[in-house]
Amino acid sequence: MLKTLKRPVQVVWVFRRTQWVALFTTDLSLSVTQIIEYYGARWKIESELKELKQDIGSQKSQCRNAQAVTNHLNFCMMATTLTWIYADRLKTDPERRHKVKGRASFAFSDIRRIIAEAALDPDFERVCPKYSSSPVNSVVAVLLRMVA
Repeated sequence: MLKTLKRPVQVVWVFRRTQWVALFTTDLSLSVTQIIEYYGARWKIESELKELKQDIGSQKSQCRNAQAVTNHLNFCMMATTLTWIYADRLKTDPERRHKVKGRASFAFSDIRRIIAEAALDPDFERVCPKYSSSPVNSVVAVLLRMVA
């Protein structure tokens, strides 16, 4: 029984690297395996939110009104989604730039690096042609066409 929630909880202890971690749940019908899987999925969501705030730049918004903040956050989420769509369509998994022991999957920064390298390639103008007379940013125009 957890006094702060005033309800029973189930605690699962998991040894992670060098220490024990306690996982709590109020759903008493879950098995130990399900609790660990749910926390693993939750961590992926937390990781995605960190990428959205720090890597994409939603945390550094200088917006002052609610609509501008909403627009900025939506654009950041669109950029994140397009980055992962691009990663999903790659024929092979990219190499990890910073290898982490025990992790085989690539990171969000690895995909961003590949996109940056592709944007600097001379063939990139086939996808996003440069408009010399138009003030519209061609990359933004292509992204908005993809979303529409």
